[in-house]
Amino acid sequence: MRLSVLDQSGVVAGRSPDASIRESLALARACEELGYCRYWVSEHHNNEALAGSAPEILLGALATITRSIRIGSAGVMLPHYAPLKVAEQFRVLDALAPGRIDLGIGRGPGADRQTSYALRPAMMDNPLMMAAADSFANDVSDVIAWSLTEPLPDDHPFAGVRAQPVSETAPQPWLLGSTPFTASLAGHLGLPFCFAHFFHDGEGCAEALDAYRAHFRPGRHFSKPYVSLCVWALAAPTASLGEDLFLPYACWRLDRDRMRHTPFPGPSEIAARVLSAREEERIAQLRGATIFGEARAVAAQLRRLSETFAADEMAIVTMTHDPADRLRSYELVAREMGLSAADPCAKAERVQ
Repeated sequence: MRLSVLDQSGVVAGRSPDASIRESLALARACEELGYCRYWVSEHHNNEALAGSAPEILLGALATITRSIRIGSAGVMLPHYAPLKVAEQFRVLDALAPGRIDLGIGRGPGADRQTSYALRPAMMDNPLMMAAADSFANDVSDVIAWSLTEPLPDDHPFAGVRAQPVSETAPQPWLLGSTPFTASLAGHLGLPFCFAHFFHDGEGCAEALDAYRAHFRPGRHFSKPYVSLCVWALAAPTASLGEDLFLPYACWRLDRDRMRHTPFPGPSEIAARVLSAREEERIAQLRGATIFGEARAVAAQLRRLSETFAADEMAIVTMTHDPADRLRSYELVAREMGLSAADPCAKAERVQ
């Protein structure tokens, strides 16, 4: 089973959000040395908890400081953008890191409604654009064609338009999501699909993957379904330390569940927080649904989850207040899962 990383560039209490972007660069270099298959970065806007607002910019920096690990977006929130521009951005990225770029595309906004309008102001004046999500399937097809330098149909309004720079390699398209709709579309297009298991602790995973496999049509990208699960997981040297590192995440999740996007809490914030009985109950639920603890136990849980859903790959997202704890978690998982920097997957998945 391949293992990868999703980095949301989380903002932590007591440090400036810009530090999170620089920490993402340092973690990517370390994960490449540890043997992780790919390093993906996310897109969120107007969010006090997550600093990664421009994955295409961050990926440009990652392309220059890594050599073998695949890098990509998880994902570009396509409804905000013109498909041609997204294709151009990722063709430039592929020129910087030939054959190592993943173009992960998502349907969700990654933002509140007001911020979504700010990203695409024309939506406020054009009622037809208010339903932009309805054009998602067509937009995905267009951005894939442009990014792979495939010709658009002769009757397409933009037939003849090309996304530069053209080269011998191309980004690998993915669809990402947590709904049967996106999963079915990924299958219909013959794309690899990543289910966002960490969104709601796996809710709806079986239904989405069933839809993906049922609708899969072999294509130039993959001849059979390819499933990745993106899970939240944290490994520590001992179960006790794992519990200590889980509690800040649980409190952060309490806020997120209330639509309060707050920086990831540190020891002082946790010590000052008084939990209600209802919050204690919710944390107990999260304790049972979250993968954390001593490294060997975490690895066993990851393997079981992979077997349950017949996943080909798992992408791990981990958040801690201290970046050293996050790096140690990825180190422990890599060791327990037998990863090796000598066996990267970077060049094994170039588009055929």
